[in-house]
Amino acid sequence: MKTKVAIIGTVGLPARYGGFETLTAHLVEELSDAYDFTVYCSSKKYSREERKQSWKGSKLKYIPLEANGIQSILYDSWSILHALRCSDVLLILGVAGAWLLPFVRLFTNKKIIISIDGIEWKRDKWPLAAKLYLWWAENLAVKYSHIDISDNESIQDYTSLRYKTISRVIEYGADHTKLNISPSDQDFATYPFLSKPYAVKVCRVEPENNVSTILKVFSENPEQHLVIVGNWDNSPYGKNLKQKFSVFENISLLDPIYDQHTLDVIRGNASLYIHGHSAGGTNPSLVEAMFLGLPIISYGVSYNRTTTGDQALYFSNEEELKNLLQNLTLNELRNCALKMKKIANNKYVWKTVAEKYSRIIQESFSVTKKNSVYPEISKLDQEVLAKYHVNHLQNIQLFNNAKSRI
Repeated sequence: MKTKVAIIGTVGLPARYGGFETLTAHLVEELSDAYDFTVYCSSKKYSREERKQSWKGSKLKYIPLEANGIQSILYDSWSILHALRCSDVLLILGVAGAWLLPFVRLFTNKKIIISIDGIEWKRDKWPLAAKLYLWWAENLAVKYSHIDISDNESIQDYTSLRYKTISRVIEYGADHTKLNISPSDQDFATYPFLSKPYAVKVCRVEPENNVSTILKVFSENPEQHLVIVGNWDNSPYGKNLKQKFSVFENISLLDPIYDQHTLDVIRGNASLYIHGHSAGGTNPSLVEAMFLGLPIISYGVSYNRTTTGDQALYFSNEEELKNLLQNLTLNELRNCALKMKKIANNKYVWKTVAEKYSRIIQESFSVTKKNSVYPEISKLDQEVLAKYHVNHLQNIQLFNNAKSRI
Protein backbone atom coordinates (compact mmCIF):
# COMPACT_ATOMS: atom_id res chain seq x y z
CA MET A 1 0.00 0.00 0.00
CA LYS A 2 1.25 3.46 -0.86
CA THR A 3 1.48 6.08 1.86
CA LYS A 4 -1.43 8.48 1.46
CA VAL A 5 -0.30 12.12 1.38
CA ALA A 6 -2.62 15.14 1.36
CA ILE A 7 -1.19 18.38 -0.04
CA ILE A 8 -2.99 21.32 1.55
CA GLY A 9 -2.73 25.08 1.05
CA THR A 10 -2.42 25.48 -2.73
CA VAL A 11 -4.82 26.97 -5.24
CA GLY A 12 -4.73 23.64 -7.03
CA LEU A 13 -3.70 21.68 -10.09
CA PRO A 14 -2.95 22.08 -12.92
CA ALA A 15 -0.57 24.73 -11.55
CA ARG A 16 -0.99 28.22 -12.91
CA TYR A 17 -0.82 30.59 -9.98
CA GLY A 18 2.27 30.59 -7.77
CA GLY A 19 5.21 28.88 -6.09
CA PHE A 20 3.28 26.41 -3.94
CA GLU A 21 1.27 25.28 -6.96
CA THR A 22 4.42 24.74 -9.02
CA LEU A 23 5.99 22.83 -6.13
CA THR A 24 2.90 20.64 -5.82
CA ALA A 25 2.87 19.89 -9.54
CA HIS A 26 6.49 18.72 -9.48
CA LEU A 27 6.04 16.65 -6.33
CA VAL A 28 3.13 14.86 -7.98
CA GLU A 29 5.06 14.35 -11.22
CA GLU A 30 8.17 13.03 -9.47
CA LEU A 31 6.63 11.01 -6.63
CA SER A 32 3.21 9.67 -7.71
CA ASP A 33 4.67 6.20 -8.25
CA ALA A 34 5.67 6.10 -4.60
CA TYR A 35 2.81 7.97 -2.89
CA ASP A 36 -0.95 8.26 -3.16
CA PHE A 37 -1.46 12.03 -3.38
CA THR A 38 -4.64 14.00 -2.74
CA VAL A 39 -4.35 17.68 -3.67
CA TYR A 40 -6.87 20.22 -2.37
CA CYS A 41 -7.96 22.84 -4.91
CA SER A 42 -10.07 26.00 -4.87
CA SER A 43 -13.19 25.65 -7.00
CA LYS A 44 -13.23 29.46 -7.12
CA LYS A 45 -10.24 29.37 -9.49
CA TYR A 46 -11.29 26.51 -11.75
CA SER A 47 -14.45 26.58 -13.79
CA ARG A 48 -16.75 23.57 -13.71
CA GLU A 49 -15.36 22.48 -17.07
CA GLU A 50 -11.77 22.80 -15.85
CA ARG A 51 -12.21 20.76 -12.68
CA LYS A 52 -10.56 17.38 -13.09
CA GLN A 53 -10.94 14.43 -10.75
CA SER A 54 -7.28 13.53 -11.07
CA TRP A 55 -4.03 14.95 -12.42
CA LYS A 56 -0.95 12.87 -13.26
CA GLY A 57 -1.76 10.24 -10.67
CA SER A 58 -3.04 12.53 -7.91
CA LYS A 59 -6.65 12.84 -6.76
CA LEU A 60 -8.08 16.36 -6.72
CA LYS A 61 -10.57 17.58 -4.10
CA TYR A 62 -12.29 20.96 -4.51
CA ILE A 63 -13.09 23.38 -1.69
CA PRO A 64 -15.61 26.19 -2.48
CA LEU A 65 -13.45 28.94 -0.97
CA GLU A 66 -10.55 31.16 -2.00
CA ALA A 67 -7.14 29.68 -1.20
CA ASN A 68 -5.57 33.07 -0.47
CA GLY A 69 -6.39 36.11 1.65
CA ILE A 70 -8.61 35.91 4.72
CA GLN A 71 -10.53 32.91 3.34
CA SER A 72 -7.32 30.85 3.41
CA ILE A 73 -7.93 30.16 7.12
CA LEU A 74 -11.24 28.43 6.38
CA TYR A 75 -9.92 26.92 3.14
CA ASP A 76 -6.96 25.25 4.83
CA SER A 77 -9.05 24.24 7.86
CA TRP A 78 -11.68 22.56 5.68
CA SER A 79 -8.93 20.78 3.73
CA ILE A 80 -7.23 19.55 6.92
CA LEU A 81 -10.47 18.16 8.35
CA HIS A 82 -11.28 16.37 5.11
CA ALA A 83 -7.74 14.99 4.83
CA LEU A 84 -7.97 13.39 8.27
CA ARG A 85 -10.37 10.85 6.80
CA CYS A 86 -8.29 9.78 3.83
CA SER A 87 -4.58 10.49 4.35
CA ASP A 88 -1.67 9.29 6.48
CA VAL A 89 0.48 12.40 6.07
CA LEU A 90 -0.66 16.03 5.87
CA LEU A 91 1.79 18.13 3.86
CA ILE A 92 0.58 21.66 4.63
CA LEU A 93 1.92 24.60 2.63
CA GLY A 94 1.47 27.75 4.71
CA VAL A 95 0.30 28.38 8.28
CA ALA A 96 -3.25 29.69 7.77
CA GLY A 97 -4.92 26.56 9.15
CA ALA A 98 -2.39 25.91 11.91
CA TRP A 99 -4.93 26.60 14.68
CA LEU A 100 -6.21 23.06 14.09
CA LEU A 101 -2.88 21.30 14.51
CA PRO A 102 -2.96 20.91 18.33
CA PHE A 103 -6.25 19.00 17.95
CA VAL A 104 -4.87 16.89 15.09
CA ARG A 105 -1.89 15.89 17.25
CA LEU A 106 -4.09 15.22 20.30
CA PHE A 107 -6.85 13.17 18.69
CA THR A 108 -5.23 11.48 15.67
CA ASN A 109 -2.04 9.71 14.66
CA LYS A 110 -1.70 11.64 11.40
CA LYS A 111 1.76 12.93 10.54
CA ILE A 112 2.08 16.68 9.97
CA ILE A 113 4.71 18.29 7.74
CA ILE A 114 4.38 22.03 7.28
CA SER A 115 6.17 24.64 5.20
CA ILE A 116 5.91 27.99 6.96
CA ASP A 117 6.36 29.90 3.66
CA GLY A 118 8.80 32.57 4.79
CA ILE A 119 7.92 34.92 7.63
CA GLU A 120 4.39 35.61 6.49
CA TRP A 121 3.36 37.80 9.43
CA LYS A 122 6.00 40.38 8.52
CA ARG A 123 4.52 41.13 5.10
CA ASP A 124 3.34 44.72 4.68
CA LYS A 125 0.17 43.70 2.85
CA TRP A 126 -1.45 42.31 6.00
CA PRO A 127 -3.43 44.49 8.45
CA LEU A 128 -2.47 44.28 12.12
CA ALA A 129 -5.11 41.68 13.02
CA ALA A 130 -3.92 39.38 10.23
CA LYS A 131 -0.29 39.83 11.26
CA LEU A 132 -1.12 38.88 14.84
CA TYR A 133 -2.98 35.77 13.70
CA LEU A 134 -0.17 34.70 11.36
CA TRP A 135 2.40 35.27 14.11
CA TRP A 136 0.38 33.04 16.44
CA ALA A 137 -0.33 30.47 13.71
CA GLU A 138 3.37 30.23 12.83
CA ASN A 139 4.09 29.36 16.45
CA LEU A 140 1.48 26.59 16.39
CA ALA A 141 2.74 25.33 13.02
CA VAL A 142 6.27 24.84 14.29
CA LYS A 143 5.25 23.51 17.72
CA TYR A 144 2.68 20.94 16.59
CA SER A 145 4.08 19.70 13.29
CA HIS A 146 6.28 16.61 13.22
CA ILE A 147 8.60 18.32 10.74
CA ASP A 148 8.63 21.95 9.64
CA ILE A 149 10.24 23.13 6.42
CA SER A 150 12.06 26.36 5.63
CA ASP A 151 12.75 27.12 1.98
CA ASN A 152 15.81 29.22 2.80
CA GLU A 153 18.68 29.03 5.32
CA SER A 154 17.81 32.53 6.57
CA ILE A 155 14.31 31.32 7.48
CA GLN A 156 15.90 28.33 9.21
CA ASP A 157 18.03 30.74 11.27
CA TYR A 158 14.91 32.68 12.21
CA THR A 159 12.95 29.61 13.33
CA SER A 160 15.90 28.21 15.30
CA LEU A 161 16.24 31.50 17.18
CA ARG A 162 12.53 31.90 17.86
CA TYR A 163 11.55 28.30 18.54
CA LYS A 164 14.89 26.69 19.50
CA THR A 165 14.27 23.76 17.15
CA ILE A 166 15.73 22.76 13.81
CA SER A 167 13.66 23.06 10.64
CA ARG A 168 14.55 21.34 7.36
CA VAL A 169 15.67 23.44 4.43
CA ILE A 170 14.14 22.47 1.09
CA GLU A 171 14.32 25.02 -1.69
CA TYR A 172 12.23 25.36 -4.85
CA GLY A 173 13.24 23.99 -8.22
CA ALA A 174 13.70 26.05 -11.36
CA ASP A 175 14.63 23.61 -14.11
CA HIS A 176 11.10 23.61 -15.52
CA THR A 177 11.96 26.91 -17.20
CA LYS A 178 12.99 26.63 -20.84
CA LEU A 179 16.30 28.03 -22.02
CA ASN A 180 17.19 29.79 -25.26
CA ILE A 181 13.69 30.26 -26.66
CA SER A 182 13.77 32.53 -29.69
CA PRO A 183 10.75 34.83 -30.03
CA SER A 184 8.42 34.15 -32.95
CA ASP A 185 7.07 36.82 -35.29
CA GLN A 186 3.87 36.76 -33.25
CA ASP A 187 5.87 37.28 -30.05
CA PHE A 188 7.59 40.34 -31.53
CA ALA A 189 4.22 41.71 -32.64
CA THR A 190 2.64 41.18 -29.20
CA TYR A 191 5.67 42.32 -27.19
CA PRO A 192 7.68 44.88 -29.21
CA PHE A 193 10.18 45.34 -26.37
CA LEU A 194 11.65 41.90 -27.28
CA SER A 195 13.60 43.57 -30.08
CA LYS A 196 15.76 45.64 -27.69
CA PRO A 197 17.56 45.25 -24.32
CA TYR A 198 15.27 45.34 -21.30
CA ALA A 199 15.14 44.48 -17.61
CA VAL A 200 12.34 42.24 -16.34
CA LYS A 201 10.57 41.57 -13.05
CA VAL A 202 7.80 39.05 -12.26
CA CYS A 203 5.96 39.50 -8.97
CA ARG A 204 2.80 40.10 -7.02
CA VAL A 205 2.26 43.85 -6.99
CA GLU A 206 2.63 44.54 -3.28
CA PRO A 207 4.51 47.22 -1.29
CA GLU A 208 6.97 44.73 0.20
CA ASN A 209 8.21 43.86 -3.30
CA ASN A 210 9.52 47.41 -3.80
CA VAL A 211 7.59 47.79 -7.04
CA SER A 212 7.15 51.53 -6.54
CA THR A 213 10.87 52.07 -5.95
CA ILE A 214 11.87 50.13 -9.05
CA LEU A 215 9.31 51.90 -11.24
CA LYS A 216 10.41 55.32 -10.01
CA VAL A 217 14.08 54.63 -10.78
CA PHE A 218 13.34 53.42 -14.30
CA SER A 219 10.95 56.30 -14.96
CA GLU A 220 13.93 58.60 -14.33
CA ASN A 221 16.15 56.61 -16.69
CA PRO A 222 14.32 56.68 -20.03
CA GLU A 223 17.18 55.02 -21.92
CA GLN A 224 16.62 51.76 -20.00
CA HIS A 225 13.50 49.67 -20.61
CA LEU A 226 11.67 47.83 -17.83
CA VAL A 227 9.05 45.07 -18.13
CA ILE A 228 7.04 44.02 -15.06
CA VAL A 229 4.58 41.12 -15.10
CA GLY A 230 2.17 41.36 -12.18
CA ASN A 231 -1.39 41.45 -10.84
CA TRP A 232 -1.92 45.21 -11.21
CA ASP A 233 -5.69 45.14 -10.92
CA ASN A 234 -5.90 43.17 -7.66
CA SER A 235 -5.43 46.10 -5.29
CA PRO A 236 -5.63 49.90 -5.11
CA TYR A 237 -1.85 49.91 -4.73
CA GLY A 238 -1.39 48.09 -8.04
CA LYS A 239 -4.01 50.14 -9.86
CA ASN A 240 -2.42 53.40 -8.74
CA LEU A 241 1.03 52.31 -9.87
CA LYS A 242 -0.29 51.14 -13.22
CA GLN A 243 -2.06 54.44 -13.83
CA LYS A 244 0.98 56.48 -12.77
CA PHE A 245 3.75 54.62 -14.62
CA SER A 246 2.10 53.13 -17.72
CA VAL A 247 2.50 56.52 -19.43
CA PHE A 248 6.29 56.09 -19.61
CA GLU A 249 7.44 54.75 -22.97
CA ASN A 250 10.30 52.78 -21.43
CA ILE A 251 8.04 50.91 -18.99
CA SER A 252 5.81 47.97 -19.97
CA LEU A 253 3.35 46.77 -17.33
CA LEU A 254 1.90 43.37 -18.22
CA ASP A 255 -0.94 41.48 -16.56
CA PRO A 256 -0.22 38.03 -15.06
CA ILE A 257 1.01 35.47 -17.59
CA TYR A 258 0.29 31.83 -16.71
CA ASP A 259 1.51 30.30 -19.96
CA GLN A 260 4.99 28.97 -19.20
CA HIS A 261 6.22 29.31 -22.80
CA THR A 262 5.25 32.99 -23.05
CA LEU A 263 6.75 33.74 -19.66
CA ASP A 264 10.00 32.00 -20.61
CA VAL A 265 10.19 33.98 -23.86
CA ILE A 266 9.83 37.28 -21.97
CA ARG A 267 12.24 36.40 -19.17
CA GLY A 268 14.72 34.40 -21.21
CA ASN A 269 15.36 37.20 -23.68
CA ALA A 270 15.83 39.91 -21.05
CA SER A 271 19.25 41.39 -20.37
CA LEU A 272 18.69 41.78 -16.61
CA TYR A 273 16.39 40.59 -13.82
CA ILE A 274 15.30 42.99 -11.05
CA HIS A 275 14.20 41.37 -7.79
CA GLY A 276 12.64 43.66 -5.19
CA HIS A 277 11.17 41.26 -2.63
CA SER A 278 11.91 42.35 0.94
CA ALA A 279 10.12 39.51 2.77
CA GLY A 280 9.77 35.78 2.41
CA GLY A 281 12.28 33.03 1.71
CA THR A 282 13.36 31.45 -1.54
CA ASN A 283 11.25 33.24 -4.12
CA PRO A 284 10.34 31.06 -7.15
CA SER A 285 10.61 33.89 -9.69
CA LEU A 286 14.14 34.62 -8.47
CA VAL A 287 15.43 31.05 -8.77
CA GLU A 288 13.79 30.74 -12.20
CA ALA A 289 15.61 33.88 -13.36
CA MET A 290 18.84 32.40 -12.01
CA PHE A 291 18.26 29.16 -13.92
CA LEU A 292 17.69 31.18 -17.09
CA GLY A 293 21.17 32.62 -16.62
CA LEU A 294 20.15 36.24 -16.12
CA PRO A 295 22.26 38.72 -14.18
CA ILE A 296 20.39 39.62 -10.99
CA ILE A 297 19.98 42.95 -9.23
CA SER A 298 18.24 42.12 -5.98
CA TYR A 299 17.00 43.89 -2.90
CA GLY A 300 19.70 43.11 -0.38
CA VAL A 301 17.85 41.37 2.47
CA SER A 302 19.24 38.16 3.95
CA TYR A 303 16.71 35.87 2.19
CA ASN A 304 17.74 37.08 -1.26
CA ARG A 305 21.44 37.01 -0.43
CA THR A 306 21.09 33.42 0.75
CA THR A 307 19.17 32.38 -2.38
CA THR A 308 21.78 33.94 -4.67
CA GLY A 309 24.77 32.78 -2.65
CA ASP A 310 25.67 36.41 -1.98
CA GLN A 311 26.88 36.53 -5.59
CA ALA A 312 24.25 38.82 -7.15
CA LEU A 313 24.19 42.64 -7.23
CA TYR A 314 22.27 44.31 -4.41
CA PHE A 315 20.46 47.54 -3.59
CA SER A 316 18.64 48.85 -0.52
CA ASN A 317 17.21 52.16 -1.79
CA GLU A 318 16.49 54.19 -4.91
CA GLU A 319 19.93 55.75 -5.07
CA GLU A 320 21.76 52.44 -4.93
CA LEU A 321 19.56 50.92 -7.64
CA LYS A 322 20.07 53.98 -9.82
CA ASN A 323 23.85 53.78 -9.40
CA LEU A 324 23.90 50.11 -10.31
CA LEU A 325 21.87 50.64 -13.47
CA GLN A 326 24.04 53.54 -14.59
CA ASN A 327 27.47 52.14 -13.76
CA LEU A 328 27.40 48.37 -14.32
CA THR A 329 29.61 47.18 -17.15
CA LEU A 330 28.74 44.46 -19.63
CA ASN A 331 31.51 42.29 -18.20
CA GLU A 332 30.13 42.62 -14.66
CA LEU A 333 26.67 41.62 -15.84
CA ARG A 334 28.05 38.65 -17.75
CA ASN A 335 30.01 37.41 -14.73
CA CYS A 336 26.97 37.79 -12.49
CA ALA A 337 24.86 35.78 -14.94
CA LEU A 338 27.38 32.92 -14.99
CA LYS A 339 27.43 32.78 -11.18
CA MET A 340 23.62 32.74 -10.97
CA LYS A 341 23.35 29.93 -13.50
CA LYS A 342 25.97 27.83 -11.71
CA ILE A 343 24.19 28.17 -8.34
CA ALA A 344 20.81 27.31 -9.89
CA ASN A 345 22.17 24.21 -11.64
CA ASN A 346 23.62 22.95 -8.36
CA LYS A 347 20.82 23.88 -5.99
CA TYR A 348 17.42 24.49 -7.60
CA VAL A 349 16.54 21.22 -9.38
CA TRP A 350 13.10 19.64 -8.99
CA LYS A 351 14.30 16.03 -8.85
CA THR A 352 16.50 16.89 -5.88
CA VAL A 353 13.68 18.86 -4.22
CA ALA A 354 11.27 15.93 -4.64
CA GLU A 355 13.80 13.48 -3.18
CA LYS A 356 14.15 15.68 -0.08
CA TYR A 357 10.36 15.76 0.38
CA SER A 358 10.19 11.99 -0.04
CA ARG A 359 12.80 11.51 2.68
CA ILE A 360 10.97 13.67 5.20
CA ILE A 361 7.63 11.99 4.43
CA GLN A 362 9.23 8.69 5.40
CA GLU A 363 11.01 10.23 8.37
CA SER A 364 7.79 11.75 9.74
CA PHE A 365 6.65 8.28 10.87
CA SER A 366 9.60 7.98 13.24
CA VAL A 367 9.67 11.53 14.63
CA THR A 368 8.42 11.82 18.19
CA LYS A 369 10.13 15.01 19.31
CA LYS A 370 11.84 17.82 17.42
CA ASN A 371 15.55 18.28 17.91
CA SER A 372 16.61 21.25 19.99
CA VAL A 373 19.28 23.61 18.70
CA TYR A 374 20.90 23.21 22.14
CA PRO A 375 22.60 19.89 22.87
CA GLU A 376 21.50 18.34 26.16
CA ILE A 377 25.02 18.61 27.54
CA SER A 378 24.86 22.42 27.40
CA LYS A 379 22.14 22.34 30.06
CA LEU A 380 24.41 20.83 32.72
CA ASP A 381 25.79 22.90 35.59
CA GLN A 382 28.90 24.89 34.83
CA GLU A 383 30.94 22.93 37.39
CA VAL A 384 30.12 19.65 35.66
CA LEU A 385 31.04 21.06 32.26
CA ALA A 386 34.30 22.42 33.64
CA LYS A 387 35.17 19.03 35.13
CA TYR A 388 35.14 17.51 31.65
CA HIS A 389 36.75 20.57 30.01
CA VAL A 390 33.66 21.37 27.90
CA ASN A 391 32.50 24.49 29.74
CA HIS A 392 32.54 26.37 26.41
CA LEU A 393 29.22 24.66 25.66
CA GLN A 394 27.59 26.86 28.28
CA ASN A 395 28.02 29.77 25.85
CA ILE A 396 25.65 28.43 23.21
CA GLN A 397 22.74 30.24 24.85
CA LEU A 398 24.73 33.48 24.94
CA PHE A 399 25.68 33.12 21.29
CA ASN A 400 22.08 32.64 20.19
CA ASN A 401 20.85 35.51 22.35
CA ALA A 402 23.45 37.79 20.78
CA LYS A 403 22.59 36.58 17.29
CA SER A 404 18.90 37.34 17.84
CA ARG A 405 19.79 40.98 18.49
CA ILE A 406 21.83 41.42 15.31
